[in-house]
Formats: sequence, C-alpha cells, structure tokens
Amino acid sequence: MKKFWGSVAAASILLLASGGAAPPAGTQRVEQFENDQVHVWKAIITPGAPLTMHRHEHPRVLVALDGGNVNIVQQAGGSELNRWETGKAYWLPASKPGTMHTDAVVGKKPIEVMVVELKNAH
Repeated sequence: MKKFWGSVAAASILLLASGGAAPPAGTQRVEQFENDQVHVWKAIITPGAPLTMHRHEHPRVLVALDGGNVNIVQQAGGSELNRWETGKAYWLPASKPGTMHTDAVVGKKPIEVMVVELKNAH
C-alpha cells in the first residue's frame, strides 16, 4: 500500500512539474453537452494516468458508468478516497476558492463517469 501512495504522490508531482500537460493515453474527458444551465462530460480515468490538476467552479452530479475507487488529491496536500459504485449517482460541491486537485484511480481497472455540472446552482 505504501508503494501505491508513493506512486500517487509521484504522479501528482509530475503533473505539477509538467505544468498540467495532457495525461497519458487512456485517460480522457469527452464533452457531451453544454448550454447556459449545465455542462456535461464523460471522464475515463485509467490506472497510472490521473487527470491533470483542475478545479470545479460549480457543483455537479457524477454518475458512475463503470465505478471504482478514486483518490482526489489536493494540489496543496491531502487527499480523499472515494468509492463510486457502478450505476449510482453522487453529489460533489464546487471546489473551494483557490484550490486545485487531480483524480487518480486506485486499482487496476479504469473508471468511467458522466458528470453533470450545474452552472446556476447556488
């Protein structure tokens, strides 16, 4: 387990050092739909290829199409392990001001989620 957390930390450092370069092949964000009310995308995150550092200005609903464990690693330090079960929906708040994070799969199989960001939620 220590080896895994060391890998997550190393990946996060590499992302920071690269200035947010695109993640390795396999991990991707596929735009689905956007208007003035919502922004919808599908994210596929593969093991060893976390998303680049980013933030969310708006709250969102995440639906796990192919779930798994995801570690949300904060740029300033700290992390939160999430278990997203296939077929279930989850509420995620907007990012705190001035923060950024990356999402890294914990395990050996990719996860796939649909994200619906609510632009006008208060």
